[in-house]
Amino acid sequence: MKKTWIISIVLTGCLLYAHEFQKTYFPSQITRVVFLGTGTPNPDPKHSGNSVAIIVRKTSYIIDCGPGLVRKAASLSIRYGGSLEALNTANLKRAFITHLHSDHTSGLADLMLTPWVMGRDEPLQLYGPKGLKKMVKHLLKAYQADKKIRLFGLEHAHPLGWKVNVKEINEGIVYRDEQVMVEAFKVKHGNWTEAYGYKFTTPDRSIVISGDTIPCDNLIEKSTGVDILIHEVYSQQKLSERDPKWKIYHPKFHTSTTELAEIANKVRPGILILYHQLYWGVSDDQLVQEIARLYSGLVVSAQDLEIY
Repeated sequence: MKKTWIISIVLTGCLLYAHEFQKTYFPSQITRVVFLGTGTPNPDPKHSGNSVAIIVRKTSYIIDCGPGLVRKAASLSIRYGGSLEALNTANLKRAFITHLHSDHTSGLADLMLTPWVMGRDEPLQLYGPKGLKKMVKHLLKAYQADKKIRLFGLEHAHPLGWKVNVKEINEGIVYRDEQVMVEAFKVKHGNWTEAYGYKFTTPDRSIVISGDTIPCDNLIEKSTGVDILIHEVYSQQKLSERDPKWKIYHPKFHTSTTELAEIANKVRPGILILYHQLYWGVSDDQLVQEIARLYSGLVVSAQDLEIY
């Protein structure tokens, strides 16, 4: 899939000035954003399940657990020939869930168990909305036979690595360590009463990830002036061709290209990165162009395994 000229410039590390008052975006050696999956519930083989990793130095923080995330992470890890130690499977130790839709959580069992099989020696730290504890409890129950064999059979797996410490969150600071501060804020995603976006503040970056949402004041407030805004999107141009029920659904659950351009004009991020894209037949370039008609800043459409 062809990329716009903007992406090639971003990846070579050149400085870009999108607007006289626009924040400058430049690649960082301290903080990196890795797209493990940019997909939707549709089983598009080119776009794996929704998941993003924010890496600060050698520590990874996973946002959402779409299907395939562990293997996508492994493909960039040092263990399997990549360059990112933070994505070695046993190093996947912290994750944040935006909401409990299946396309954001169906890879959770994989994240809970596969890093343990590969040597994780401490519990997974998991943060997310109310209902997450019940989900994890049921997943562990579903795999109780597997856990028993791995613990007491010939594998002798680590006695702590299978465990999950779940914290159900409210708005505000939900996590902090020497690398990062993570703030959760509620977003509006149709009938979901528990849906969150996250703001990550690292030594040299401010990053907001929208999760699934329609335009809302909380997101605009938290995103104003950030270095990176990662936002879901659907094609406004193609919405008119959808079935009537979807014409009702999408504007109540998601953000159109036109709406996202309006958001970007208000918050002026250093770079706007599209993910969880609903294309409906348009290309990445066309999706970017729909936004560029109304927004003059730097915008790219992320693909699986891209690093910013």
